[in-house]
Amino acid sequence: MEEDLAIINSNTRNEKIKNFLIKNKNKFIVLIACIVIVLLSFFAYNEYKQRQKIKISNLFNSTIIEFSQNNKEKTQKILTEIVNMKDPTYSPLSLYFIIDNSLIANQESINELFDILIYETSLDKEIKNLIIYKKGLYNADNISEIELLNILNPLLNSDSIWKSHASFLVAEYFYSVNEMQKSKEFFNNIILLENANEDLKLEAQKRLRRDFSD
Repeated sequence: MEEDLAIINSNTRNEKIKNFLIKNKNKFIVLIACIVIVLLSFFAYNEYKQRQKIKISNLFNSTIIEFSQNNKEKTQKILTEIVNMKDPTYSPLSLYFIIDNSLIANQESINELFDILIYETSLDKEIKNLIIYKKGLYNADNISEIELLNILNPLLNSDSIWKSHASFLVAEYFYSVNEMQKSKEFFNNIILLENANEDLKLEAQKRLRRDFSD
C-alpha cells in the first residue's frame, strides 16, 4: 500500500512539473534566449576590446618607430588621438612621448591631455597617482604655490607610493622661491614617511644637513 502511494505521489509530482514546464514554456525560451544573448554580447565585447587594444598598440608602435624631426606634426597628431582614446596603457605612453620630445609647446594643451588621463581614463590607482605626480613635475617651474599644491594634494593627502616624490617636488619648489621653513617641513615629512622612496629619504636627509643645519 505504501509503495502504491509513493508511486502515485511520484507520478503526481512529475505531472505537476510537466504541466508547469508546458505552461511556462515561452518564459523559459525567453530566459534561455536572454542568457545566450548576454553571453554572446560579453564575448563579442571582449573580442572587440582585444582587437581595439591590438589596433592601438600597432598604431602607437608604428608611430614611434617612424618618428623623426621631419614628421613631428604628424606624430603629435596621432599620439594626441591615442591619448583621447583613453587606453590605460598606450594613452599614458603617448603623452610621455609627446612631452619627452617637445611635440606640443603649449602648456595648457599638455595639461588638458593630463586631465584626460587623470579624470577620464580607467587606470590602476598608482598609475594614476604617477600621472598626477608627472603633471606636477611638468608644471612646477611655471605655476604658483597654490596651483602646484592643488595638483599634488591627491598624493600629499594619501598613502600613495608617490607621496614622497610629490613631497620632494614641493620641498624643492619652496626652496627655489626661498620659502625655507616650508621647504624644511616637506623634507622632514619625507623622512617620517613609512613608505617613502629610500633614495629620496636619503637625499632629504642630506639636504636638511646641508641647507638647514643651524
